[in-house]
Amino acid sequence: MTKDEIRQLIQAGLPQAQVTVHGDDGQHFEADVVCADFAGKPMLAQHRMVYATLGERMGRDIHALQLKTRAV
Repeated sequence: MTKDEIRQLIQAGLPQAQVTVHGDDGQHFEADVVCADFAGKPMLAQHRMVYATLGERMGRDIHALQLKTRAV
């Protein structure tokens, strides 16, 4: 899994999101996700929304994903 693939998956699931993903070892990544859909939601709910876009890839193809989320 590459950082570009992760970015594309998140953007497909959250089309209005601005997504930046870092990580070059193929397993550990950092994502910064800014999305209007996060407005009024607690951080845990925001993170769950992002994890839902990645599905079963979390823990299988993606060993670790550090998230920074915020509303626009």
